[in-house]
Amino acid sequence: MTFRLGLTGSIGMGKTTTANLFRDAGCEVWNADNAVHRMYQAGGKAVMSINNVFPGSVIDGEVSRAKLKIILQDNPSNFHILEKIVHPLVAQDRNHFLSNATSEVCVFDIPLLFETDGDKNMDAVACVAVDYATQKQRVLGRGTMTLAQFSQITAKQLPIAEKVERSDYIITTDTLRNAKRQVVEILDDIKGHKENA
Repeated sequence: MTFRLGLTGSIGMGKTTTANLFRDAGCEVWNADNAVHRMYQAGGKAVMSINNVFPGSVIDGEVSRAKLKIILQDNPSNFHILEKIVHPLVAQDRNHFLSNATSEVCVFDIPLLFETDGDKNMDAVACVAVDYATQKQRVLGRGTMTLAQFSQITAKQLPIAEKVERSDYIITTDTLRNAKRQVVEILDDIKGHKENA
């Protein structure tokens, strides 16, 4: 039986790097953002539905994130409509991944895991965390986002303290070495529990 480990955290906390550490350790990793990207591409499962509900959001057969962003900004209630289209497709993609998985532990990289009640589908949850100053420095250091955009994204996410409190494992991503050590410890703990089950 495959163990389902949810991996979450807030923007700039080191979730992608940590997911790669789990992959390096032999886990198969499913990424929610990548699933959405696939659905938005030409021939993707969400393209037709999004085009029907949000005319002008599809260009050259692909969902234009830029156009969709404008449509969503014009009417915030459109977010819920979009979620009703995308969330069931994401769940379908996740289930397909799990049914084909062969590794002992599968990691589900889901930024909004708690916000979407996705934690209920997991055997345990690991949350990546780092102090606010480091988080802000990392995000703004990428040069792809303004402070206002960063604040807007964090406002939509549960506070990191709440995510930490609700998680089974905490991974402090202050250094790569430290994060790697914690990943190994978590996998050892999961395997220990499985053997004793």
